[in-house]
Formats: sequence, structure tokens, C-alpha cells
Amino acid sequence: MDRPRRTRPVLAALTAALLAVPGITALSSAARAADADLAQNGGFESGLDGWSCTAGTTVGSPVHSGGSALQATPAGSDNAQCAQTVTVQPDAQYTLSGYVRGSYVYLGASGTGTTDVSAWTQSAPDWQRLTTGFRTGPATTKVTIYTHGWYGTGAYYADDVSLVGPGASAGQPPAAPTGLTVTAVTSSSATLSWSAVTGATSYAVFRDGAKVQTASGTSATVTGLSPSTAYGFQVAAVNAAGESARSAAVTATTTAGSSGGTPQLPAHALVGYLHASFANGSGYTRLADVPDSWDVIDLAFGEPTSATSGDIRLTRCPVTECPNAESDADFKAAIRAKQAAGKKVLISIGGQNGQVQLTTTAARDAFVSSVSGIIDTYGLDGLDIDFEGHSLSLNADDTDFKNPKTPVIVNLISALKTLKARYGAKFVLTMAPETFFVQMGYQYYGTGKWGGQDPRCGAYLPVIYALRDDLTLLHVQDYNSGPIMGLDNQYHSMGGADYHIAMTDMLLTGFPVAGDPNNVFPPLRPDQVAIGMPASTNAGNGYVAPAEVVKTLDCLTKKSNCGSYPTHGTWPALRGLMTWSVNWDRYSNWEFQKTFDGYFG
Repeated sequence: MDRPRRTRPVLAALTAALLAVPGITALSSAARAADADLAQNGGFESGLDGWSCTAGTTVGSPVHSGGSALQATPAGSDNAQCAQTVTVQPDAQYTLSGYVRGSYVYLGASGTGTTDVSAWTQSAPDWQRLTTGFRTGPATTKVTIYTHGWYGTGAYYADDVSLVGPGASAGQPPAAPTGLTVTAVTSSSATLSWSAVTGATSYAVFRDGAKVQTASGTSATVTGLSPSTAYGFQVAAVNAAGESARSAAVTATTTAGSSGGTPQLPAHALVGYLHASFANGSGYTRLADVPDSWDVIDLAFGEPTSATSGDIRLTRCPVTECPNAESDADFKAAIRAKQAAGKKVLISIGGQNGQVQLTTTAARDAFVSSVSGIIDTYGLDGLDIDFEGHSLSLNADDTDFKNPKTPVIVNLISALKTLKARYGAKFVLTMAPETFFVQMGYQYYGTGKWGGQDPRCGAYLPVIYALRDDLTLLHVQDYNSGPIMGLDNQYHSMGGADYHIAMTDMLLTGFPVAGDPNNVFPPLRPDQVAIGMPASTNAGNGYVAPAEVVKTLDCLTKKSNCGSYPTHGTWPALRGLMTWSVNWDRYSNWEFQKTFDGYFG
């Protein structure tokens, strides 16, 4: 009984002696306080906020904890990576962990400044914890943490991702800027200036509440604005600690300008594709039988003699396939009659089966020559570019949409500028890209920083940007599309008004390409934008009923009848609607046309 009584005082004395050593208590508590979970939204309870994902969404089941988890589905050329960049301290130890389910699921960190690390599991039918650790390099201040699956495997899940270690010493955000002033306006731009803020490393420029630009100095010019339109601007100062409060707002009203790239179109236009070279299940419709409601009629399709020839031919539907097809003389007479009634008739190049790749300058020149021949032969008003499939893609080193260098992109831009110059101001130029080639560019551009992305991602952006002053209409095909992330960082799927609202808002607001706030695709004017929809369930995936079309137009032009997507403006000058196709709409008793007429009168 004596040994226990003697041991307790000895232990107490030893503990007291240790605590009396200066710095012991302080070091222990400081070490504990320095370690924190630095991963943002690691449990995915706020959707994908903080994460950049190639093919991810959040689900309510299965989850490891809380109410949400990540679900991501790899494809043949996409491992469905989700990543975020985290601010860290140099020369510090960190532990990365998370819970995963699925086959071949990875969790890792890159940019560590020492050895990049990852952990993975071959098969996890239930939640399995992955963990790894690393030490940052002596100059490392940011690392990227990620999770991904493997190409072509099934969906995987991730939840409760954490990065534990010392947080960066952020300090304080700077003060809000003062002295914001509008120094100049044009019909499409506004120039701003403000006073410098101590401690600011850059400035964020906001237009009508949405961030549109990052400036390194104390002035900025915001482009892509609409004529005779009032815009509200604010500026925030930025440093490593974050973003300041925004400045007081100023209003800039653009000048009237000219009609720019919209030659002689009505305020609201209905655009439709007419099957000129084939019939399919909808039957052949004579051009003379197209109702007067259709303002722009795209003759589908001019196609190349081979994918890389650049030699485009319009072969009218043969009588063996289209027994009611009119003669060439009657066809040309119908074109002249439509034009006399104020309508525009264009040749549309490409389509689903018409791959066009202008890989050489010879192909570029053949394109210009052959398209000019078609326009001159039929007396057409212009050209619609409907390049789909693998017509446009970006080389691995082509990363700046403002300065493209991939031959198929550069040659197409050159060809279209040549045609515009040849035919002058009345030449109508329209484009009908798929969402994959435009709005997908908000997340991904080309093969991406790490490679492995589809090189077609965002591939239309350099073409649209280079021709924005010559472009009459952009009507993206909001159909036959997978889910696309909107500016709310949520995925939107076809079948309702929210999808069309989100996709169109991106074109009218502009967006950072591949998430880079210093590389913003500027907004188009609303009179340059029409919304592409299928005319019926037979015409393509993504059909929406007339009531959803009306909701879309109400939200975008009146900011009423909106759903869950928060738009960044109101655009009463939105040009109108496009559909595939006139033939399918006739097959459906002109439902799409009647919806347009009922709305715009």
C-alpha cells in the first residue's frame, strides 16, 4: 500500500516541474491552434462550391456524413477530377484525408513543392478512408488537392475531404476603394478609374453585381456592353487575405452607337433551319411554303467533299427522296420572294454529318471560294456556321481564347473575316455551336492544365470572340447536351426553363474561361443572342413545352417568372429564338412558331 501512495506525489511533482519550464505550455497550445482543416466545403454540403469538377455533381445518397456527397462519373477521356486550390504555409506538414466509394478512386495533392502524393483504392463497395501526407516546399504557398476516378469506370463518390495543417497567415483584407468614376463610355464599353488602396494587390470590377474583370491597376475598361443601356459598377480591393467591401456604385450609360452586327433584322426574330438537302421523317417543306413568321431561314446543309478539303457543296434534296421538291428555278424564286418580304436566307455549313476541318491555308481558301459560289449562285444573304462533332478542337498548347494558334481555328476565323469583307455590312453571319463548345468553357478549355480533357471544350470561344463585331446572331444549341455548369456553379440539365435561362445568362453576362478570373469571355450584346431549342420531341433531346419557353423569355427579358437560377441582368433586347427545325415544327402543327408569335406578337 505504500508504493501507490508514494507514486502519485512523484508524478504530480514531475508534471508541475514540466509545466514550470518556460514555453512548454505556449508551444503546445500554439501547435494545436495552428492546425486547421483548410479544405473548403470538404463535405460537399454547399454543392460544388470551392471545387472545380469535370463531371461531378452532389447527391443526397450515399453520404458518409451530413446531407451531401460528391458523385462523379469518368468517361473515356475524362477521369472526372474534382479539385480545389488551398493556401498553405511554406515548409509545413499537412495531412490529406477523405472517404470514398467506388472502383479506382484517387485522393491526392499536387504543387506541394516537394513530392506530390496520392492515395487510392482499387475497390471500395462501402465508404473507405484514404489518407496521405506531405510537406510543402520552402517557397510553396498554394497546393491543389483533388479526387478522381479512372477513365471509363463507373461513378465514384467522395465525402468529408480534409486537409489538416497550419493555415496561412492571411492578415486583413484591404479597405474598400473610393473615388470610383466613369471616365469614358462608347456604345459597347465603359472606362472606370478609382483611388489606389494601401495593401491591395489587385482589384475586382463588378457590373450589376457580377464580377466581370480583375485589374492590376486603378483603371479598367469593361467591354461587350449594349448600346443605350445603363449599367451599375463597383470595385473591390483584393489581397492574399481576401476581398474588401465593394465601393460605392456608379452608373454608366452607353451611347446609342449603331446596329453593329445585326443588319436589318426585326427587334425580335424567329430563326429556323429548313431541310434543303434531305427530308428525314419530317418530310420536305418547300421554301415558298415557310410561313412569314420565320425571319431567318438557314438552308441545311452545305457539306464538304471531305473533312479537310474546305470545298463546300450544297446538293439539293433529290426527287427520289423528296418527290415534292421544287425546281432550282422555283427555289431561287422563293429565295427572292422571301428577301422581298424582309426575310434573310442563309446557307448553313456543317450539321451533324458535315465535319469541316480547315487544317491548311489551301482548305481555308477553298472554303472561301466554294461558299462564295453558293451564296452567289442562289443570291443568299449570308452564312451560318454549324460546325459540330470534331470540326473544331484546340491543340494542347492553345490556351488563350483571345490569341488562338490552332490551324483549324485560325483558318476559320480568317475565312469568315474574308467573306464578311467581300460582301460588306449587309452580310449576315450566324453561328449555332453546341453547349460543349461554348458554355462548357466556363469550366474547361481545351486539354486543360493537367491534360486529358477533351480538346473540343470551349473550342468555339476564340471564333466567337474574334468575330464578335461581325457576328449577327449566336444561337447555341440548347439541346442534345449533357448537364452544363452555370454561373451559379450548379449543373443544369435540359428539359426546363432553368436550363435555357442559365445557358443564355452566361452569354449575356460573360464568364471566366476555365475558371480564370483574369481571362474573361466578354458578354455578347442581347441583340446578338437567340436561344436554340428543338421544335418538338422528334427534333432532338431537350424539348421544352410552350409554357417553359414563355418562362424562359419572361425571366430573361422581364426578370419575372424566374425559377431557381439567379440571372445577372434583364435583357428586353434579346433577339429571339432559333429552332431545329422548320420542317419538324410543321410536322408538329407549328407549335414553336405559334409560341414565338404569341409572345412577341
